[in-house]
Amino acid sequence: MTGTGVEIGAQAARSQALAVLRVRSRALAVALLPAALAVILFAGDGTGHLVGRGWDVARWVVGAVAVVVLLLAAGVGLVVARARPAMSPTVPIPEESAPDLYRLVRDLADRLDVPAPSAIALTPDCDSWLEDRTHPAHGPPPREEHDGADGLRGLPPSRPRGIPVAPVLVIGSPFLWWMRVGELRAVLAPVVAGTGPSAHPDIAAARRFVRGLDAAVAVASTSGRCAPSRSLCAGLGWVARLLLRGCREHAAEMERGVASAAAERAQAVDYGLRIVAQEQVGLAYAGWDRLLTRVALPAWRMGRWPSRLDAGVVAALTELSRRDRLAEGFASRLGERPACDLLEEPGTVDEAASLLAARLFHGGPAERGPDWAPVDWQEYPEEVVDRKWRTDAARLHRVLDSLGVRRSPGPPASDPYGPTLARVLDHLTVDHQTPTSVTPAPTPAASVAPQVPPVPQAEKGSEDDTDGMDDTDDTDLANERGAVLAAGLSAELAREEAAAPAARTVPAEDAGLLAGTLAWDEGALPLFPLQPPRSGRDLLADHVTAMVCCAAMDTAGATPGLDWLDGPALLLNGGRATDLGPKVLALVEEGDPAPLRAWLIDSGIRPEKPVRLV
Repeated sequence: MTGTGVEIGAQAARSQALAVLRVRSRALAVALLPAALAVILFAGDGTGHLVGRGWDVARWVVGAVAVVVLLLAAGVGLVVARARPAMSPTVPIPEESAPDLYRLVRDLADRLDVPAPSAIALTPDCDSWLEDRTHPAHGPPPREEHDGADGLRGLPPSRPRGIPVAPVLVIGSPFLWWMRVGELRAVLAPVVAGTGPSAHPDIAAARRFVRGLDAAVAVASTSGRCAPSRSLCAGLGWVARLLLRGCREHAAEMERGVASAAAERAQAVDYGLRIVAQEQVGLAYAGWDRLLTRVALPAWRMGRWPSRLDAGVVAALTELSRRDRLAEGFASRLGERPACDLLEEPGTVDEAASLLAARLFHGGPAERGPDWAPVDWQEYPEEVVDRKWRTDAARLHRVLDSLGVRRSPGPPASDPYGPTLARVLDHLTVDHQTPTSVTPAPTPAASVAPQVPPVPQAEKGSEDDTDGMDDTDDTDLANERGAVLAAGLSAELAREEAAAPAARTVPAEDAGLLAGTLAWDEGALPLFPLQPPRSGRDLLADHVTAMVCCAAMDTAGATPGLDWLDGPALLLNGGRATDLGPKVLALVEEGDPAPLRAWLIDSGIRPEKPVRLV
C-alpha cells in the first residue's frame, strides 16, 4: 500500500466534501439574510437611528418577508432532513445465516485497517458497493406481531433495532456462486476499503446532504408524496434541484477521491489474485445477462420465475467455457471452494435473490400464487418451454380465426385449416405472380370477424409507444399477410397484458420473502426492464417458431429443452435444432416456405397434422 496515494485521495475527498458543505452553508446564509436585515432595522428603531414612517414600513415589510423566507427554508430543510433516501432493493443476509461470510469481511477490514461494514446484503446484479442506511426510514419495521417469522423463510432479520453507523456492504449475488472464496475476497477488498473514508465526519455529512436533496427532489416530483399544494411542491423541487446543481461537481469529485483512496489501500490485499478475479467479474456479467434475457425472461412472461438463477449462472458459464474450448482451465478452477459455501442456506438465499430479480427486471408480483410460481431447472422444459410454445401457437391460431382464415368442415384429424402448421404455412406463403392480400373465405366466422382485432382505447397508448420500432422492423415484411398477422398478434398481446391482474405489492405488516426491501418504490416496477417491446416481425417469427416446435413435438417425437445460453431449445433426433431460425425468417419476411418445408421433410415433421394447444 502506498500511504501517500491513500492520503492524497482521502484529502481530495475531504476537500470536496467541504465544498459540498459550503453550498449548504451558503443556502442557509441566503435564507437568514432577510431575518438579519430585519433585526438591523428593528435594532435601529430601538436605538433611535432609523426612525420615520418610511423606516417603519420597511421594517414591517422586511420582517414579513423574513418570516416567510424562514418558514419556507425550515420547510425545505425539514423535507431534506426527513425525506427517505433511495435504497437499493436487496436481500438482507443476517450474520446468523452467513457467519463465514461475515468473518471473511471482518478479517478483510482488519487487514485494510478500516471499519467493518455494519451488515451484508445481496443484489441480483454483477456489482458490489457500500450503501449508507443510517436514515431512520431505513430501520427495520416493528416486530411486535411477527414473532421472528418475517424475513427470508426462516432467516432472522438482518439488523438489530439500532441504527448502524458503518455502511452496508451490498454484494452481487452472481459473484457468490461463480467466484471462489479467494476471488471474492480480492473483489471485495477495494469496496470494503471504502469504509475508511466514509467514516470521516465531513464526507459523511456531505453524503447525507446530497442524499437528502435527491430524496427531496423525488418527494416534490412524485404524486402522492408531496402533501402541500402543487406550487409549494414545485418550489421545493426547484430549490432542491438548484442546490443539487451547485454541489454536483463537488460530490462527484468527492466520490472519485474516496474510490481512489480505497483502491490504493486495497492494493495490499491479494493484488495478483485481483487481476484474475476481475476477469471473472466480466465473465459473470456476461453469463448473468445472457441468463436473464434468454432463459429467465421467457419464464417470467409465462408466470414462472426460476428459483435458482444464481446456480444457473454457473451452468451457463460452464457451458460457455465448453463451447469456447476453455473447459480444462475452468474445470480445475471449479474444483475450488465456491463463495456460496460461506452461506448457511445458499438455496434459500438464491430463491430470494431470484424472486427479487424477477421483480426488478420484469415487474412480477411480490408473492407466490397460481399465476406466479417458482420453477426448478429440471421442470423448466415442461413448465416453461412447452407451455410457452403451445400458448404462442394457440394465440397465433386465434388471430388467424379473427382474420377469417378458413377452417375446414371436416374432422379435426383431416382439417388443414385447424390448429395445424400447414394452415400457417399456406397463409404466409406469397405467390409473387399475384398480389398478396388477405381474402377471407365467406364463412360465418369471417363475416363477423374484423380484419384486425380492435384494441380497446385504454390499450392504444401502449401500442403507440412502439409504433416507431414496429414501422422500421415491419418494413422487412414483404408479405402483406404477415404484416396484418403481426399487427393482430401485437393487439392480442396488448389485450392479454391489459387483462392480466396487477402485481401485488408487499404489505408493510407482512414482508414475506422480501423482508428488508420495502424502502424502495414499488410503483415504478420493473425498475430495469431487460428488453424493449418486441416488434411485429419478431412477434410473428416467435409465434411461427412456436408452431413449428409444437408440430415437431406432436408428430415427430421432439421434446422441449433448455439451453443455458440461448434459452428454450427444441431437441430433435437426438440433438438440438439450431438451424430453424433462418428458415422461419424466410417465411415471415419474404413469404418463401421452401426452406422451412424442406427442413420439415428432412426432420420427419407432419405439418398437416393438428397439434395440441393450451
